[in-house]
Amino acid sequence: MTRDWRRGSIRLLPGYHLLDAAGLPAAELPVVDFALEGGFVNVRVPGRDDIQIVSAPSLHLITCA
Repeated sequence: MTRDWRRGSIRLLPGYHLLDAAGLPAAELPVVDFALEGGFVNVRVPGRDDIQIVSAPSLHLITCA
């Protein structure tokens, strides 16, 4: 399956986090690539080689650049 990647920012609800480029937990990242799949968001953080996945209910705000 090909993901439709978009550039934007992401903010998660309290208690949820992603890992930033330094590997530290962050609830808000100003620049990410994201792709929506069902009830999940695939997130690529610049400076990391992995794809992180969060559930849609963990989102507070997601923006598209």
